[in-house]
Amino acid sequence: MWQFATPLLFLLLPLPLLVRRVLPAEGRVGGALKVPGTVAGPHGEADASAVASTGKTALAWIAWIALVTALAGPQVVLPAQALPTTGRDLIMALDLSGSMERTDFELDGATVRRLDVVKTLGARFIRSRAGDRVGVVAYADRAAVVSPPSYDVEAVARSLDGFVIGLVGRSTAIGDGLGLALRRLASTDAKSRVVVLLSDGVNNAGNSAPKDVARLAAEMNVRVHTIAMGPRALGETDYNPDVVDVQTLEAIASASGGRAFRVKTSDDLKAAIDVIDEIEPTRSIAPPAPIWRELWPWPAALAFMASAGTVLTRRRGP
Repeated sequence: MWQFATPLLFLLLPLPLLVRRVLPAEGRVGGALKVPGTVAGPHGEADASAVASTGKTALAWIAWIALVTALAGPQVVLPAQALPTTGRDLIMALDLSGSMERTDFELDGATVRRLDVVKTLGARFIRSRAGDRVGVVAYADRAAVVSPPSYDVEAVARSLDGFVIGLVGRSTAIGDGLGLALRRLASTDAKSRVVVLLSDGVNNAGNSAPKDVARLAAEMNVRVHTIAMGPRALGETDYNPDVVDVQTLEAIASASGGRAFRVKTSDDLKAAIDVIDEIEPTRSIAPPAPIWRELWPWPAALAFMASAGTVLTRRRGP
């Protein structure tokens, strides 16, 4: 389907005629040399000059009409495939503390860091969420938005490639990470709002108590699914800095109506992600958004060539 962005600009087409009619005619009488007909030939120089003048006028009008057409913004609508949508905003709040450097997980038969497992499986999960508006928050000493909520799940998944330990500190501010995720969801009008909160430690930094933030999530009707990652849990062994606070993460999920998952291996994490993928509503199809292709460069190019032709004919004219 064709259309013009600003069709009223076609009212400018008769402007040259109006200008010629209103402004005084200057320079119409020139000092041209009159040549006798016997010298000029049967048709004479007057005929050649008339032809050249007609050509110049035609080129000028072509340039003007093409220029006005380009300014009017010709467009054509392209067929667009319907996009899946869920009406859901989902933010992954991921622990980026120093303990994520520990190499006590396996992935594809190799012993790797916890961070590598999260980056690989987290990116896979994000790519599976076509139709959701997905964002990523990283937290350690402080929390930061790594990728704002977007339907471009491929770009959001690639944002995990930039995760490095120390980017936002090395401690664990669970409350601040969850709080920042809730702030990003507070201004959205999504029908469903979800946070996937992953931690491998104990809250030991930040200004917000995790359980207080969980109550805020419940008030906002935001479901928080929590993933406690690590082979040892707080209370299961003597004091060890390398433990995860399973009880707090379970309390956060319970308060907000979400699910809590205990992850000790890469397979556990994959299974938890698969469950989260299943318990959220299924996707539906939204009406396709129109995509317009701008065609103004073509008449603009014609206007340029016609203008150049006018200049060249004037230089070669009598």
